[in-house]
Amino acid sequence: MKKTGAGLRAVAVSAAAACLAVTLTGCGGLDTTAPSAARARPAATVQAAARLGAVDCREVKCIALTFDAGPSEHSARLLDILKEKQVHATFFLLGKRHIEKYPDLVRRMAAEGHEVASHTWDHKILTRIEPDEIREELRRPDDAIERLTGRRPTLMRPPQGRTNETVHEICREQGLAEVLWTVTAKDYQTTDSALITERVLAQADRDGIILLHDLYDGTVPAVPGIIDALKERGFVFVTVPQLLAPGTAEPGKVYR
Repeated sequence: MKKTGAGLRAVAVSAAAACLAVTLTGCGGLDTTAPSAARARPAATVQAAARLGAVDCREVKCIALTFDAGPSEHSARLLDILKEKQVHATFFLLGKRHIEKYPDLVRRMAAEGHEVASHTWDHKILTRIEPDEIREELRRPDDAIERLTGRRPTLMRPPQGRTNETVHEICREQGLAEVLWTVTAKDYQTTDSALITERVLAQADRDGIILLHDLYDGTVPAVPGIIDALKERGFVFVTVPQLLAPGTAEPGKVYR
């Protein structure tokens, strides 16, 4: 949740802590859809059903690894690890000073089979700004990602998990579904990779959505251990669309 600089990082950490004190799975008592409920619905198109691929989360124990607020100086190493471990993740990217700064990493994420999605342009809290500002926060990163990858995002994650009916409606307008999380390591609080690993493993469950941030120093070193330990428990790592397949994420709805 960092932008750049120690001051901005401190602000983001403080805000994130306030949110996560409320709940581990996004802020507020939202009406959300679980992956299993999404899978129970028929796919909208043959192409959507085909995205299921070799992984069927109706039959195997799936979990989705997701990363917020990149790309960053750590993202290349993370992509190396994911490639080595043969794991695909979902990246919710920031626009300003992130997509702008690391366009080659955005292209690489898409080229290596990861799901590339939005975490807004400038990490503004969407429930605190006007509708036209919300539209701009969502449109700009989607434009940039589409320009770099050739594919427009269909998923977004609201900063701090804060959302409301206005955000839902604007997401519906823009063809976006919101994705929250069920597992958080609070990696903005610590550089201790072992602690980050411990927190993830303690919360991981079938159909889980793991929230991490590849911009913090302790996070990427924790990823190999997280992957290995969860594979030993029988988990299969998937992207968020694979987690929902053969259903598809519906614009304007919130998933976790």
